[in-house]
Amino acid sequence: MITSPYEKYRQSSVQTSTPSQLLLMLYDGAIRFVRAGIDGIKEHDHDKSNNFLKKTQSIVTELMVTLDHSYEVSKGLASIYEYINHLLIDANIKKETAPAEEALGYLIDLREAWAQAAKIVGGGNAEKSNG
Repeated sequence: MITSPYEKYRQSSVQTSTPSQLLLMLYDGAIRFVRAGIDGIKEHDHDKSNNFLKKTQSIVTELMVTLDHSYEVSKGLASIYEYINHLLIDANIKKETAPAEEALGYLIDLREAWAQAAKIVGGGNAEKSNG
């Protein structure tokens, strides 16, 4: 049972969001987590970097497995997501920021592209703030 007002708000945000808003929320989470993973590497905090890079991988995997392969663009996105996961694993194993920063760049670019596409398709309501 959810008792925290913040958790109730978050659950309500997810339940009332459009698919494009949910997609942007996933990207926002991945971006936030990879940044925290990079911070962990810089701080030599291996637990922190490992935890946050693995959380980012989970989101990227979710993005990959939910692709609709009836669209041609899905093949390209699957390859990009696979490469991002490779970069995250590489950063985590080697404890180097460069691969994670490259992954971060791709995630930011993809998020921006999806936000623009959602604005075109949804009339500009895609980036409604849900917390």
